[in-house]
This record gives sequence, structure tokens and C-alpha cells, in this order.
Amino acid sequence: MARLPMRIVPDPILRTRAKRISNIAPSLQRLIDDMVETMYAEDGVGIAANQVGVLQRVFVIQLPEDEEPRVLINPEITRREGTREISEGCLSIPGYRGMVTRSEKVRAKGLDRNGKLVRIKAEGLLAQALEHELDHLNGTLYVDHLIEKDQIWKLDPHEEEPDEDEPSENPAPPHSPGYLQYLRRTAIAEP
Repeated sequence: MARLPMRIVPDPILRTRAKRISNIAPSLQRLIDDMVETMYAEDGVGIAANQVGVLQRVFVIQLPEDEEPRVLINPEITRREGTREISEGCLSIPGYRGMVTRSEKVRAKGLDRNGKLVRIKAEGLLAQALEHELDHLNGTLYVDHLIEKDQIWKLDPHEEEPDEDEPSENPAPPHSPGYLQYLRRTAIAEP
């Protein structure tokens, strides 16, 4: 297994819809193993293939209480129930969180790594992770679901907030003050 480099906003692959997988080949098995290794290394709950630069419809999720990671190939959410406002972050937008609207419960389906159909009924963190990772495969980021554009904040309280009166034309590096302003400006603007 290998740790893969994470793609960070504004990398255009994060805004690109991933392609359906038609063959569960050995190369896909290696990708899944590498995605799991990367998720562990990044201390994440889930990771979608386009976050590591691969436009295939597969993601992995492992909640703290799970013994093994869940793999979903060609995932779909078949039902959503209720809504809730919740804080969310992303490995592709490091150092930031935002308030988003997510479903209370979801039903999802897809194939496991062996090609067997899997159906999942989820609520809480698992429902949130399923929606979040499927969004990635559709080229959507959590900032597109912000309740309000200013409902995003930097996790490091010691770093300065950007000056709202000085917009930057180009995105700043993720750990610079201008990056938060870039995220707020582009949030919801791109589906």
C-alpha cells in the first residue's frame, strides 16, 4: 500500500464528475488499498478517488467504531430523510470547517470491493460521510452546501482572519489568510 498525494482546492479534479467503474480489476484493488492507507495517514473518516487524483466512482469510509473500512464502488444514495445543520470539514480543504445542511438519514447502495451489491441504512456520522464522499464523486464540495457563505471558519485560532476589504483574485495556499476569503467567495458559486 502507498500513501497518495491529496488534491487540495482549487485543483480542478475536485470539481470533475468521476466516471462509473465497469470492471473491478487488480488496479482498482490497489487503488482502494492506497486510498485506505491515505485516509489513515490523513486521519480522515473517508476519502473519494478524485481526492487522490483518480476520476473513478469509488470511495472508502471508516468511522472510529468500525473495525474495517467500507468500500463503495459506483455508489448511489437512494433515499434521504430529514435535514440537520452540522459542522463539516474536508481533507481537500485542510484547516477549515463550515456549517452545512445534511440529511438525518440516508439509504445508499453500491458494490463492495469484490463486486457484491451492498445496501446501507445510515444516520448520524455515517449518513454525513456517505453524502460527503458521494458529493466528491459528483464534483461537489462541502462549501457548496454552506448554510451561509460566511459559515466557514479556520480551525487554527492563532492565525489571522483575512481582511474582507482586500479580495484576492487567485486562491492563496490553504494555510494562508487569503484562502478563507477565497473559499467564501467561491462557495456556492460553483456546483
